Amino acid sequence: MHTVFWPFGVGALLLRFAMEHDLGVVCGDSTSYVLQYDPDVVRIPDVSFVAKARVPETGVPAGFWPFAPDLAVEIVSPTDLAEDVHGKVLEYLEAGARLVWVLWPRDRRVTVYTSAAAGYELGPDDVLDGGDVLPGFEAEVSGLFCMAR
Repeated sequence: MHTVFWPFGVGALLLRFAMEHDLGVVCGDSTSYVLQYDPDVVRIPDVSFVAKARVPETGVPAGFWPFAPDLAVEIVSPTDLAEDVHGKVLEYLEAGARLVWVLWPRDRRVTVYTSAAAGYELGPDDVLDGGDVLPGFEAEVSGLFCMAR
């Protein structure tokens, strides 16, 4: 399977875990997902995961994935507006994403969403888990921000 490698942070942790357990494909910020058609809504998460069972028999699509990832990770930049980030979260979830993580580098926090109504925040001393999307995955929140200060 095609994968993208990051030498640091959340992408590297997810990639390593998914490969070790043969769970699916981890993609970076060059991978697009069509969340809705007519009008088209296309999103490019910073990091994403698609479970092995959902990867087409032909492999990773050359263009857009025609559905939402199982996990979408958005890393908030200083210029992002919270309402825009929240809008993306809702789009991912409404399109079928089972898990969305929003990483806030400035505060070294993560907001975890399993539905539009079920979100919670983790601080730097907490442990993030993959829930039923990445069973067994655990990482200290502070370790997700090794490149952020």
